[in-house]
Amino acid sequence: MSKDKQEILITIGRVAGALGKGLLAGLAGTAAITISQSVEMMLTDREPSTIPADAAAKVFGIQPVDEEKKSKLANEVHWAYGTSWGAFRGLLGALGLKGFPATAAHFAAIWGGAMTIQPSLDLAPPLKEWNAQTIITGGFHHAVYALVAGVVFDAIDSRSE
Repeated sequence: MSKDKQEILITIGRVAGALGKGLLAGLAGTAAITISQSVEMMLTDREPSTIPADAAAKVFGIQPVDEEKKSKLANEVHWAYGTSWGAFRGLLGALGLKGFPATAAHFAAIWGGAMTIQPSLDLAPPLKEWNAQTIITGGFHHAVYALVAGVVFDAIDSRSE
């Protein structure tokens, strides 16, 4: 095998490994944001969000038949969406971005995505209509996600160096 082909295979392997580590980090981040949101909901008596199920309904045409199924779908979409965002963290790592800069970029992407995707699907009002409490609370939860995903990614990645 030529040296060029070997380098390509090594690069593909490195990126694939980073994506896998990112997905594990995304799973950990999703667990963290789930706990963060659960504690906040207990403290504020807020009901769980149906936005993940509503997004699936709009994007994929999925219509749960009752509230129990809608709640289950919301939970499944929440976990799949959060875990998949870990792949982005993995790509940042594959590009050589590590530590706090990678975590900050990951946070900006996921929180920025939430602030744009929800209004674009008519699941939330435009950002300019959000109140400060909504922005602070959502930002806090997404920061928890990004911090945990970042710590987990960096810990897994440092073991493979």
